[in-house]
Amino acid sequence: MNQFDYQTITSEEQAHKFIDEAVKGNDVVVFMKGTPDFPMCGFSGRVVQIMNHFKRTFVGVNILENEVLRNAIKTYSNWPTVPQIYVKGEFVGGADIAVEMAQSGELEKLLKEKLG
Repeated sequence: MNQFDYQTITSEEQAHKFIDEAVKGNDVVVFMKGTPDFPMCGFSGRVVQIMNHFKRTFVGVNILENEVLRNAIKTYSNWPTVPQIYVKGEFVGGADIAVEMAQSGELEKLLKEKLG
């Protein structure tokens, strides 16, 4: 998946198709504000730090680059905030959930189960 093809999305239907292909076609996807190299909010930055801590590569999708995508990710997941983490097509949660799961050991366990 070319992670930068989403700038041309103009409808919620296109956005949902893009999101679906992204989460099903990649092991780990994070819909975030900014990029993994340059997060544009503290919550996105925390998720990047967590993934880096567990040495997991992931596809980062910058929702700030497309307003339709920014709104569609919330309806796709029925989750009101960003970042959003998907592992093997499954919605895991946002930054607060990732922090809690990382602290409890649940996230590492989930990543090992799903990704090896």
